[in-house]
This record gives sequence, C-alpha cells and structure tokens, in this order.
Amino acid sequence: MSDIEIAQQAKMRPITELAAEKLGIPAQHLDPYGHYKAKVSLEYVKQLSDRADGKLILVTAISPTPAGEGKTTTTVGLGDAMNRLGKKTVICLREPSLGPCFGMKGGAAGGGYSQVVPMEDINLHFTGDFHAIAVAHNLLSAMIDNHINHGNALGIDSRRITWKRVVDMNDRALRKITVGQGGPANGYCREDGYDIVVASEIMAILCLATSRSDLKERLGRIVIGYKSDRVTPIYARDLKAHGAMAALLKEAIKPNLVQTLENNLALIHGGPFANIAHGCNTVTATKTALKLADYAITEAGFGADLGAEKFIDIKCRMAGLKPSAAVLVATVRALKFHGGVAREALNEENLEALQKGFSNLERHLKNIREHYGLACVVCINHFSFDSDAEIQLLQDKCASLGVKCVVSKHWAKGGAGAEELAKEVLEIVDNNAPSFQYVYDESIPLWDKIETIATKLYGAAGISANPKVRNQINALQENYGHFPICMAKTQMSFSTDPNAKGAPEGHTVEISDVRLANGAGFIVAIAGDMMTMPGLPKAPAAERIDISDDGVITGLF
Repeated sequence: MSDIEIAQQAKMRPITELAAEKLGIPAQHLDPYGHYKAKVSLEYVKQLSDRADGKLILVTAISPTPAGEGKTTTTVGLGDAMNRLGKKTVICLREPSLGPCFGMKGGAAGGGYSQVVPMEDINLHFTGDFHAIAVAHNLLSAMIDNHINHGNALGIDSRRITWKRVVDMNDRALRKITVGQGGPANGYCREDGYDIVVASEIMAILCLATSRSDLKERLGRIVIGYKSDRVTPIYARDLKAHGAMAALLKEAIKPNLVQTLENNLALIHGGPFANIAHGCNTVTATKTALKLADYAITEAGFGADLGAEKFIDIKCRMAGLKPSAAVLVATVRALKFHGGVAREALNEENLEALQKGFSNLERHLKNIREHYGLACVVCINHFSFDSDAEIQLLQDKCASLGVKCVVSKHWAKGGAGAEELAKEVLEIVDNNAPSFQYVYDESIPLWDKIETIATKLYGAAGISANPKVRNQINALQENYGHFPICMAKTQMSFSTDPNAKGAPEGHTVEISDVRLANGAGFIVAIAGDMMTMPGLPKAPAAERIDISDDGVITGLF
C-alpha cells in the first residue's frame, strides 16, 4: 500500500482522550480541530515550567538524494519504538509546506507504518498556521506600500525595501515582479518579489518566540527597508504593524498535537526550510515536549550540514536547549547515489559505489561528533532491495569509526522494527550527561562565522563574495555582529553545486547575498544561486493528487 492508503486505514483515537490518558493534559487546555488534532493552550504550557526537563534527541541525515533517506519516518519509528519499550516519549516535527507537497516530494508526514496522522490534514492546511503566517507577512507588505502611497512620512526609500511578499507554493514566476502598475490610484510602481512562506522571517520568528509578548516584540523588530541615506533602518513597529500581525498569529503560536499510527503523541508546529531558513520546529513545541515526557525526539531539516548545524547554533543557542544524542539516518540506496550510481540502478547491489558514497556519511558523522560534540548512532533505514553484503559493509565501516550502525525496519514494521535503534539511543542518553558544543563562538565577526561553517562542515577551502556583498557584511557587522548565521545553501551537496556528490573538498563557497532577519535574530547568508522561492519540477506531485466523490484523497505519497 502507498503511504496515504496505510494512513487512511489508521485506527485513530480522539486526541483529547489520548492526550489525557498518555500525557495528563486536561481537555479544557486543548482546542480541538475536529476529532484527531488539537492545539495546546499557552496557559497550560506555562503551567509546565516547574517540571523537570526530559532528554532531547536529534534526528538528522546524510545529504538528501532522489533515492530518499527517511528522516521523518525514522523520527516517528523511533518514537513509537521507545514508547513500546515503556519509555514516555513525545516526538516533535515540522509542519509540511504546500510548496513541496505539490512539487517534488508529495506528502511529508513519515512513511509506511511510521507516520503521523491524520496524514491528509497535516499535509493540506492542517490547523491553518501557514496561512496565518502568510497573511501576517503580507499585511506588513501591504502596509509598507500603503504608507508610501499616503505621503511616506517615514521617508522609506522604495528602492531599498527588503521586505517581499510570500505564498506557500513553488512558483518561480513570482520571484521578480512589479507592483503598483496602472497609475497613481494603484500606488507607486516598484520592483518586488515573492518568497515561499517557509522562508518568511515570520516563520522563523514564530519558531523561535517563547511567548506572545516575545512574538510581538520580535515582529516589531523586523527591518522592512531603509531610508534614502542607505543606513537608517525602518522597522515594522514604525509602521504600527506588529500588533495586528501578532493578532493574526494568536492561534498559530499554540503547538499542534496529533498522533502516530500507533497512537503515540506528536507535536507538529512550525516549518522553516533548512536550506533557506533554520529548519527546526518551534522552541515552544520542543520545550513543551521536554516537560510532558521523559524523552523528546525532534528532527532538523535536510542533512546534518544544514538542519543540524542550525539546530545547534541557532535554536539551542537561543533557547538554551541541551541535546543528549543524535541519530544520523542513511539508506543504502542514497549512499550508492552519492557513489555515482544512476537513480534507475539503485536497487542493484554495488559495493564499490557504496564504499565510495560512504564518504558522505563519514563527513556528516565527523561533523556531528567533532564539531557539534554529540554522541551519535547511525540508522540504516532499511529497503527490501538492500543486500546482506551491502549492510555488512556499512556496519563494518561504521565500526571502524567507532560508531554503532543499526539496521531499522520501522517503515515496514512500525515501532517494532525500530526497537534495536531505540535501545542503542537509550544506552547513550541514559548513561551520559548531555554534551554538545557550538560550531563557532558568537563573538567572532560575521565573515569568520560563515567561513568557519564552510571550512569546518562543508570541507571548503574558503569563502568568497563580490565587493557589494562584502560591504553588506561589513555594514551588518557593526550592529549585528553577534548574530548567528543561517546558511541558505543547496541541500544536495556539501558544496554549492547540487551535482557534487559524496564529500567534495577544497571548493570555494561563494556568498551571493546576505539578509538581515532582525526579528528572528540571525543573518541569512545565501550561498551560490540558492533560491528562496522554489519552482515546480517538470512533472509536479500535484499531477497525481486527486479527490474522489466521497472525499477520499489520493496521491499524497
């Protein structure tokens, strides 16, 4: 069966009943959205502050490939397995974006028998969080143009507006647009553009905010552009927009509670991309999970060079989180792809390519253990095409590096297939105090932070930027030099070339642009030609998604 067919056969339990039974959440602190999903009140979250924290486990992966790695699937399977072993565990995931849902990936709620449900709801609209973020973002966009139209008392230079518009869809035609056409009645004509919602600074702000007051203060700090002197910033609070923006996010700031196929609880909240944003679910959801359970399992988007680095250097740094261990997810198929095997030949045994592609896993493992300072377990997400010789090769190579490599069959068997993985993770977290480190010190200059990430994690010889970008970085250094860096880079490679597989070395990472995310509290460094508005592929997933007369959705793999 396809993922959606498995999900549609799930025996879900009412979410209020399940939350009370397993986590002790009173029904009055849940706002149900139907029978199987609900929001947790911030008042209840605040009541948990005196409880001791559980242990935090990070699930990350090798560099993504078209073969698939299964990070979310592994996160769900591991959570189910730990609950099967009698360990009170909650998983924390990001919400899927409609862009990739209708684009390249299809659904993003796990796979096989390790899924969160209701799968269709989670993938399509869910509780409306992304819509609220988009409207709050575009309200600010509208208020900028409206202010200019009515006299521009703030002296906004329309040529130096940095705030774009957003939509939760892959639409390359909107990357560069012109607004205000049609004469004075329609305002001032100027260049503009769209980003995808998951790249919005408001998405990052929602994911890092710790309260409604913190949310509103961060929204007010957003820099929308500059005056004609090129240096004086204009803030969202100058336009008196942040109060209404926060009001639009009144419900979106509350964590969403759902269940797995095995009726274990999951918090799914926030969804910034890890290749163009910081790639982690909300601080609120993660901290809530740590208070509600003895173990919280969370994921960071894409490979460990992107999502995991930002999890450590942005999320943990800002929120004071202390992860206890990491799980590095890989598949035999993906490693053979990194070893040069064509997609159509990945199901055939190829030890030579597997050995070559192992360099990608080895680099990520080195980063996790040496540069993030985290204890790690390697999880081989099992496919039926994997040969015994291939599995043995991976386990032998991991053993030579001193790391445990576990074959996990959670896709086919659910939590039962991930029990060995769960036991290895528990062996680490139950017998060792949390130990991790940041990749760079926050006191070093912005340029050095970017270079440290590129040379330490990506294997680059160095970084480069044209004079305009160097000047931008130098200008940001004066007031924002203490900010962490959020790298926007292709997820497909350690380099800026998505076709460079394995573990390329000695390349130069070109920084093509930098953007200030003052409300979020970081600097976005765009590497190469990375786009903050994706495009649809030649055959988008939308072509196969459909609905029957009785309301059954198909095609969300």
